[in-house]
Amino acid sequence: MLKSPSGGAGHGIAATDSRLLSIGAVLNVLREEFPDITISKIRFLESEGLVEPQRTPSGYRKFSAQDVERLGHVLRMQRDHYLPLKVIREHLDAMERGEAVALPPLGRQRDGEAVLEPAERRTVARIGRAQLLAAAEIGEQELEEWESYGLITPLPDGAYDAEAVTVASLVAELGRFGIEPRHLRVMKGAADREAGLVDQVVAPLRRHRNPQTRAHAEARAKELAGLTVKLHAALVQTALGVRLP
Repeated sequence: MLKSPSGGAGHGIAATDSRLLSIGAVLNVLREEFPDITISKIRFLESEGLVEPQRTPSGYRKFSAQDVERLGHVLRMQRDHYLPLKVIREHLDAMERGEAVALPPLGRQRDGEAVLEPAERRTVARIGRAQLLAAAEIGEQELEEWESYGLITPLPDGAYDAEAVTVASLVAELGRFGIEPRHLRVMKGAADREAGLVDQVVAPLRRHRNPQTRAHAEARAKELAGLTVKLHAALVQTALGVRLP
């Protein structure tokens, strides 16, 4: 069993229960295998619903052995298989139901040892120009204009990252409210600066000799990207005085 049978974070417990660990104690346990783990990372995984520690009456987190085991599974799936948190959650839920879970391969094999592929050698999901136009329901003229403002950028071979469909659809939707592509340059600039900040944080890990550490850099970049998106959305909502559903 991976998940604590405690009933989740909403149930108070006795603070003196010696079978449960504080978040600091959990950090020390996990650091033996994951030296880069931080308290902020554990709290982030909790916020994403991947672990549900119990709480003392005063609000302190208390983790069971099952919680620690679950965190270990999450961190290994990120480090060794490059899985996003949504997929990891699905795998863990399946494991709890007793189902067999097939994980992606670790990478190449050398002398019987798994060797992780560098991030730059992994395949990026991509689509062609015609597919992008059809999926986003836009014309050539619109796409050319958006490219001129840097909102969408083709890959070196002329194809596009699959995420370009999402960008194109959102740009088109904003256009229906009178927001033109030239108005969105400020958002593109902010996104580039945020990406640069994430790159600064993970750059030392990406340059590391250990392939597993480089793989950890990819997982860290994804998490930081998710956090920056959430912060950006919260700041916009705060500035406008609105709350999205």
